[in-house]
Amino acid sequence: MTDNLRGSLFMVLAMLGFAVEDVLLKRVAAGGVPVGEILIFFGGGGMLLFAALTKAQGQALWHPAVLAPRMLMKAGFEVLGRLFYTLAIAYTALSSASAILQATPLVVVAGAALIFGEKVGWRRWAAILIGLAGVLVILRPGLEGFTAASLLAVAGLIGFAGRDLATRAAPRVLSNFQLGIYGFAAMVPTGIGLLMWQGGAVMPGAAAFAMLAGAVVVGVAAYWALTVAMRTGEVSVVTPFRYTRLVFALVLGVLVFGERPDAMTLIGSAIVVGAGIYTLLRTRNVQRGRVQPRG
Repeated sequence: MTDNLRGSLFMVLAMLGFAVEDVLLKRVAAGGVPVGEILIFFGGGGMLLFAALTKAQGQALWHPAVLAPRMLMKAGFEVLGRLFYTLAIAYTALSSASAILQATPLVVVAGAALIFGEKVGWRRWAAILIGLAGVLVILRPGLEGFTAASLLAVAGLIGFAGRDLATRAAPRVLSNFQLGIYGFAAMVPTGIGLLMWQGGAVMPGAAAFAMLAGAVVVGVAAYWALTVAMRTGEVSVVTPFRYTRLVFALVLGVLVFGERPDAMTLIGSAIVVGAGIYTLLRTRNVQRGRVQPRG
């Protein structure tokens, strides 16, 4: 098995894990557990698991670099992404929320050009705009099918894109496991604040608690598989398999929640995924010097 094939398989497993995590969190929210409480359990559990993994690797749980401005910015975007995407999957269809999230790589490419000065030619800018138009097709603003709650997924998208951009600038002395500790830890105070606004906690039943624990384990395992994927194969080969998350979300949305994505959602999803894959392939060609960087 080649490194690219192994990396691609790990990426698919990671996306399956994230899709299952979304299903579990949505089921818990549907059972009456406030989203703020979900964030506290999920963030605290993920923090503890990553702390255990960090210690197992012989790494320190604390490093002064955590207080670097770039890390604080990363934590802020992590909170924004996790908070609003969790709200999105709690209050909207899993399939549409996941479809909107697939535009994250497009926003990251645009942000890398605007913030880090990376060269992005007109073809990739066109693909980014087309992909964002696909998000509008899913949202259908001004039309009968539009719901204001779907904007929660857009806010989550912006948060995750900002987190990914901030991760690029994160201090190299911090490992992926250490980054995981602080990323999940940031959800705990966020959940506390949201819970106070929502009116207080409830005692989760045995089933809800089991699903929360399962979401933590699956989420951390998916994060680990994502790390392995990105470190095993070529980024340009492995990254397009991120879009399998949408396929898993669509299937699980139908099987678990009885969702029936309409034609507009499917068309918009296809536009977003197509634009994203084109952008990734174009970036690979530019980096390999097959075309001029201006393209």
